[in-house]
Amino acid sequence: MDTVYSENNHIILVGKVTSDKRFSHEIYGEKFYIFDLSVPRLSGTSDIIPITVSERLMVGGDLPVGTKITVEGQFRSYNSYGEGKNKLVLTVFAKNIEMLEDQESEIEAKKDFVSNEVTLIGYICKKPIYRQTPFGREIADILLAVNRAYSKSDYIPCIAWGRTARFCENMEVGTEVKVVGRVQSRQYEKKHEDGTVENKVAYEVSVSSLEVINQEDDSNKQEEQAEEQKEAI
Repeated sequence: MDTVYSENNHIILVGKVTSDKRFSHEIYGEKFYIFDLSVPRLSGTSDIIPITVSERLMVGGDLPVGTKITVEGQFRSYNSYGEGKNKLVLTVFAKNIEMLEDQESEIEAKKDFVSNEVTLIGYICKKPIYRQTPFGREIADILLAVNRAYSKSDYIPCIAWGRTARFCENMEVGTEVKVVGRVQSRQYEKKHEDGTVENKVAYEVSVSSLEVINQEDDSNKQEEQAEEQKEAI
């Protein structure tokens, strides 16, 4: 069966453009740009998420700051080499952009309104790291490898909470899972050896649900293989 890569990785965001576009790269004469999108949370704060878009999707060739839009696409990663080391860069690759009909009203996150949802199907590619905060909150850091066309993969950091975090603690590398959540931005400080501090932003998927795929099918296959080996003996 052919892999449907759009089902492996799908995201929809509703938000407000908060930066001018800046040139990213060019492939076969097609130029791509990056801009920042402010997406509201239920808490009243907002995530600032980088969007990569082809010039062919830009409305009238531009998206002015303050424009309210819906973005549909994929949450992707790529390696950026600089300062003698590789850096994992995360961005939302837009496949469709639509302007909201109501440009006057503010965008508010509501429980019955999807403003930030991502669905990923991929493989655990690093042993999950389980920990507890000083206040006893359970957290698990997960790195998910999501297959893309042309034998490429996106490596997406995810963070799970509570019971889901405990469930992930003993999950084996190579386990296939389906994750539903939202993309969030998180500011942090990086301290350098010379004592200077750099303010940086990390992007990750905050997991709302996680399920293991084909675990039962895999165990059945293992049992069948064991029976075949017994018969062969």
